[in-house]
Amino acid sequence: MERIGGYLVERRLGEGGMGTVYLARTRGGRAVALKVAKAELAADPVFRERFRSEVEAARAVGGFHTAPVVDADVDGDPLWLATAYIPGPTLAARLAAEGAMDEPQLRALGAALAEALESIHSCGLVHRDLKPGNIVMAVDGPRVLDFGIARAVESTRLTATGTAFGTPGFLAPEQALGHDVTGAADVFALGAVLVAAAGGTAWGEGTPMGLMYRSVHEPPDLSAVPAALADLVAACLAKDPADRPTPAVLLDRLTDPAPEPAPPTAPAYPPTVVASPQPSPASHTAPPPQPATPAQAFSVPPPPPPPPPPATPPQLPAQAAAPLYPQPVPQPVPQPAAPPPPGFGPPLPYGGHGGYGSPETVLADAQSGVVVGAAGVLLEVAGATADFPWDEIAHVERHWRGNRLTVTVRLWDGGVYSCELNARRRARLTAWLAQLDPVLARYLTR
Repeated sequence: MERIGGYLVERRLGEGGMGTVYLARTRGGRAVALKVAKAELAADPVFRERFRSEVEAARAVGGFHTAPVVDADVDGDPLWLATAYIPGPTLAARLAAEGAMDEPQLRALGAALAEALESIHSCGLVHRDLKPGNIVMAVDGPRVLDFGIARAVESTRLTATGTAFGTPGFLAPEQALGHDVTGAADVFALGAVLVAAAGGTAWGEGTPMGLMYRSVHEPPDLSAVPAALADLVAACLAKDPADRPTPAVLLDRLTDPAPEPAPPTAPAYPPTVVASPQPSPASHTAPPPQPATPAQAFSVPPPPPPPPPPATPPQLPAQAAAPLYPQPVPQPVPQPAAPPPPGFGPPLPYGGHGGYGSPETVLADAQSGVVVGAAGVLLEVAGATADFPWDEIAHVERHWRGNRLTVTVRLWDGGVYSCELNARRRARLTAWLAQLDPVLARYLTR
């Protein structure tokens, strides 16, 4: 049998973004989960330095609901990290085998996860990929795995691209948009985990891009969550990180018994009715910019703002406009690549060709998506993706028929790629156009 760092490897447990995970044993017979970094990561000095600092922080994480780090080699070849091996099914496997949890079980799960996050955050770490597959339902309670290494992988692969890092469906909006991540992102993921444990899905089903879009722009589906927990889970899933409760507050809310309701009494005076403030309208209500020429092609500066749109958006034929900037040397057209599935261990970066930059616009339905960012345009159709840097793009067209929006990317080498999205209702189509047009105009008229 193979030995790594003095540990006898028994079998492979899984593989993730960092590398391969093995079940191994000490010379005295104690089981550990041995995570061995991929060679290409270990060869990167940035990864090595970040790995060292993250391992040192992870060693300090205590508590009863994590898998503690017991050993590591941060200088050798290969790099590896050993944590206590926690036998038991993952939460994902438990839900698949036994079905949804009831309210007491959800409270116990939420309290255990909150306690684990409190321990992790107190050591300066952020998990970044809390999900049912990273939670083991041990005999003595849930245990959180794979904390303390995600940031090292992220810093190596994704600093330059800004792509989302984690598992769509459990990603906080700030993660989906490539923004800075704090412990509040883990609280968001905890809320999504509780929805899943209750038998629901916070953001429905569909492509990774569709899940990311809904987590940023739409309210979660809490229909499966018991009524007594719905407000707390909704707070965890708040769009603004500042509006989410801390793990300590979650522990208080999940473990303290609910107060007995006071007996009704007649008011001494008529109650004052105060209207609840309504949230300010988001970009979804902005009217779509109307093209001055058929099917706006974003190769020329946009016309002045037009008058408000008619009641029904007209269907206009596509017409390309001549670009106003020098033609660059054509580059090879990237081929579509399927996004990597989530696996055991840390999350995988999403985007098969190196990322599309921090997304400024994300449009998605259940099957397809369009992402526009500083690096270019990414199209996803039925799970396959292709992204195009701006220096390959001659122009981009968009037109609609009914509630269906088609985005067409035309390349300098003559290649044409289209993606059709179903908005289902006019308000969403209006919001999509209001987001898309200014971004395309900014990048294609420079």
